[in-house]
This record gives sequence, C-alpha cells and structure tokens, in this order.
Amino acid sequence: MEIRKLKIQFLEYLEIEKGRSQKTIENYDHYLNRFLEWAKITKPEQITAEVVRNFRIYLNRYEDGNGQKLKKITQGYYVIAIRGFLKFLVKRDIKTLQADKIEMGKSVMREVDFLEMDEVERILSEASGRDLKSLRDRAILELLFSAGLRVSELTGINREKIDLRGRELSVRGKGDKVRVVFISDSASQAIMRYLEKRMDTDPALFVRDVAGLRKFDGKNIKKPVDNLRLTPRSVQRIVKYYATKAGIVKDVHPHTLRHSFATDLLINGADIRSVQAMLGHSSITTTQVYTHVTNKQLKEIHQAFHSKRKR
Repeated sequence: MEIRKLKIQFLEYLEIEKGRSQKTIENYDHYLNRFLEWAKITKPEQITAEVVRNFRIYLNRYEDGNGQKLKKITQGYYVIAIRGFLKFLVKRDIKTLQADKIEMGKSVMREVDFLEMDEVERILSEASGRDLKSLRDRAILELLFSAGLRVSELTGINREKIDLRGRELSVRGKGDKVRVVFISDSASQAIMRYLEKRMDTDPALFVRDVAGLRKFDGKNIKKPVDNLRLTPRSVQRIVKYYATKAGIVKDVHPHTLRHSFATDLLINGADIRSVQAMLGHSSITTTQVYTHVTNKQLKEIHQAFHSKRKR
C-alpha cells in the first residue's frame, strides 16, 4: 500500500484507538511528512536504518534562514513519530524497519520558564478594571495560575461545571482524560465577579467581549455571534498583553503560568507525585522537569541542617 495512505491510517489510529489530541496528531503528521518528503519514500520497505540515520544527521545539521538549529528535544520528537509509525506498520504485518532498530538519542531535560510570585502579582494587578473585559481577563489569569491549567483546558470549560463554593472543577486534558482541579479563594472571587457581569447565555466560562468589539469595530461585528467561546490564541494574547503591561521582560505565555503553578507548589514543599496529579501528567518523568527549581532550596536546607554536630 502507498505510504501516504498508511500514514493517514496511522493518524486515524492515534485519534480513535489511542485517544491522542488533535494537536498531537497534527504534530505527528508534520514530522512524518517532513521525513517522507526528505527521504522520497513511497513504500514502507524503503524505510531502512540507513535512511533514518541520514535523516537524523540532516536534522542535527539543519539551520533555518536565521541560522537557528533544531533543538535536541525537537529532533527527538521526529524520532518518536517515526518509531510510532513503524510500530503501527509492523503490528499490521507490513514489511518495514523494526522500530527497535532506531535508538532514541540521549534525552535532553528541557528548561521551563516560570515567574516569581512578585511577577505573578504584578501581572494580576494590571487586570484591575471593573468592566466585563477586565473582570474576565483577571479571572483568566487567576484561574491559569491557581489551577495550573493548559490553555486548551481553560477554554474548554463550561460555566455550569465550575463549583465556586467547593472551589473545584473537572477539566478534560490530554488524551481526553478528566481530572479534578482546585482553585484558590482569590480565583473563585475573580470568577464570581466576572460571571455576575455576564449578560449572555453562552455556556462557555470565558467568552469574547462582543459589546466591546462592536464599539471598537462596528463595521465587522454587526451580525449576532453564535459562538462566544474564547480561543486558545485569544487567551495567549491576553496573557502576553498583561505581562507586557506589567513590565515583565520574559516571554510570557499561558503555559508560563502553568509552570509557575508547578514550581510554586514544589518550592513550598509539595511532593512531586501530587504535582503530577494536579498537572494531569501521565508520566512522572514529565513532571520532573520542574524539580530543578528546588535545587537552590535543597542547598539551603543542606547548609542549614547537615553536620550540625561539627559546629
């Protein structure tokens, strides 16, 4: 069978049988397309260890127009996609390279950007208005930091699902997995103030400020808007806007607040298994990327308590 049709079947397998997110499927599609186009492969049996090795050399030496090389972790994603595709083919008795013939390179621990507490507070304080948009933006910022949500999880929340008295809600994360997250009192209060200002009946927790948009550009938004739900891209712009307004020089995204949530928990003594559960990570190794931030704290504890008898 032609390799492109098999690739489509593999992506459908990831979606239906593995329950992978649409973003993951898009990434796999991109990685495999680049590999197949570079290698000019049309049949599964053309995938050999030598071809894969040469492709990895190509990735390692590749530079874009600005002279930027591919990060090791990005190169690893290509290998993971190729191995996954090969396992799928072999499972269906299609002649091709065995996935275990491809060794994964040494994993590189990715660094995470996070905010100090005073930086988080500065961002929150910038969303202090009393109009609907300001109240919404404050609630978004509070909830991202309070619950450590992914931006897709945040935009997928319906307001009927949130329990402000119990300060918790269920979110649907990667792999369609549902988990309970907890929110702080300040986040609960911010959401309550925002919802009290809402006049629409849209089920989404966070919606576009259509009235404000009409005032800004009445020509383009005259018809009734059926779907008011904010998109992940809109939330990214909101977070970046308030970070810039607060004078934060770091490149701040919604995921930066998720990183800040995790590091804040670890610095204040939370165990890594609990943080793993709250973040919705399926593997503890994913959560361990945050432990680097506790190194300074561990050093201070070591200096304060180790070998006290010698002093």
